[in-house]
Amino acid sequence: MHGDFEAQRHWMELTSNLPAKQWYVQGPKNDLQYWGLDYPPLTAYHMMAAGMIAKKINPDLVELGTSQGIETPDVKFFMRSSVLIMDILLFLPAAIAYFIYSRSQNTDESIILNSILVIAAYPGLILIDNGHFQYNNVSLGLVVLATLALHLRSDVLAAMLFCLSLNYKQMELYHALPFFAYLLGRCIKSGLFKGVYKLASLGFVVIGTFAIIWSPFLSSVESAKAVILRLFPFNRGLYEDKVANFWCSISPLIKFKDIVVPQDMAKICMLVTGLLALPSFIALLREPTIKKFHYGIINISLVFFLFSFHVHEKSILIAAIPACLVIDKDPLAVVWFLLISVFSMVPLLMKDGLLIPTAVAVSIFWMSSNHFVRPSMNHPIQVVYAMHLSLLGAVCLILATRFIPPPQRFPDLFHLLIAIYSCAHFFTFAVYFHLRQFGGLYEQVLWNVLEGSEGNVSQRKSAGQGSGSQHKNLSSGRSSSRPPRQRR
Repeated sequence: MHGDFEAQRHWMELTSNLPAKQWYVQGPKNDLQYWGLDYPPLTAYHMMAAGMIAKKINPDLVELGTSQGIETPDVKFFMRSSVLIMDILLFLPAAIAYFIYSRSQNTDESIILNSILVIAAYPGLILIDNGHFQYNNVSLGLVVLATLALHLRSDVLAAMLFCLSLNYKQMELYHALPFFAYLLGRCIKSGLFKGVYKLASLGFVVIGTFAIIWSPFLSSVESAKAVILRLFPFNRGLYEDKVANFWCSISPLIKFKDIVVPQDMAKICMLVTGLLALPSFIALLREPTIKKFHYGIINISLVFFLFSFHVHEKSILIAAIPACLVIDKDPLAVVWFLLISVFSMVPLLMKDGLLIPTAVAVSIFWMSSNHFVRPSMNHPIQVVYAMHLSLLGAVCLILATRFIPPPQRFPDLFHLLIAIYSCAHFFTFAVYFHLRQFGGLYEQVLWNVLEGSEGNVSQRKSAGQGSGSQHKNLSSGRSSSRPPRQRR
């Protein structure tokens, strides 16, 4: 039924013509089967504001009932402009502010500029928001601002900004655990008196923000329950299309979707996701540093994407944008991860007729990120070869999907192969980013990998270079000496 483009426009139609109490419930003027509103209240308020503006420009764009399915040039121009406006007003300023104010004064300006270019040119967000059509730039822009607030030690502001993001898209639950662990850990590290005061301040801000946003729906239990049921529709099943997570990738062997009822499968997903997210959560709680927060939010987002219930292809954006924020610390790994994240959404983008725009956007991104992956960054040559072989495999799968007819018995064969190929990469990146979060363990494992891969080459070096020999770091490209073994 016209896709997400019509969904967003229809929400403008509903919210600008009906009272708030009718937005999330079935009624004579609101058919929930026709793109019923299923995002949190802050999205509804945004759609209402856009709908009010549309009424001033051309009332036909959001006329209740009669505008359903409308795709005139005026509608397309208005809707697409509304996404670009949020890029200009929120996401891009947030990204620019983050890289300027979160870096030390002696940081090379070219590094800051190139970091901004990478996040601004990331094809995943551009293609989903402007092609598939959504407003992920709002929720993710708020997350970037919340992360900047953490850098600036404005924890209360960070909590408020994240609550706004969570109330814009429920997928931000992927980020809730790392924010909670970091802020709670900061309270614990502050001592008894200051910690209790900080915790009370954070609790007041969180409860107050939610109360203000949800106030139109708190008049009764039924009203609030109607919103919650729309936000978490467990009857949709484990997944829809071929998404690059564990449950879909293992489906050729075990079809959990068919052998376990949705309610039980949701509990299994919650249990598995919670257990696998626990190490990052505890590490961040015990040591709430900005570095551990950055990798903790990437790791927990990846765990949620790989194992949670009813994951969409575009949910990988929730892990991708936090990864963009450490581009200058982990250049090769981040660029590689971002490219695979776009590849994992290719079936969705092809369904929307966006294969050529995807190729163009990825080419622009590759040029924008070239600063971080060029040979002068001194990345281990084995890892560079692995990245290029990985991306070559992705290109081959795309070409096969586009030009080779699948067997009649397996019409989704290539889409499933893309999901499995991407899932294998996401598992690998999850392991790598976990090693990055756990610090000393990462350094020792990385040393062993590099030592083993270099083999006899390093042994042929003169003995005088022993303790002072320099090895290249996969993450930053800068030299670092072998880390000492740590006592247990």
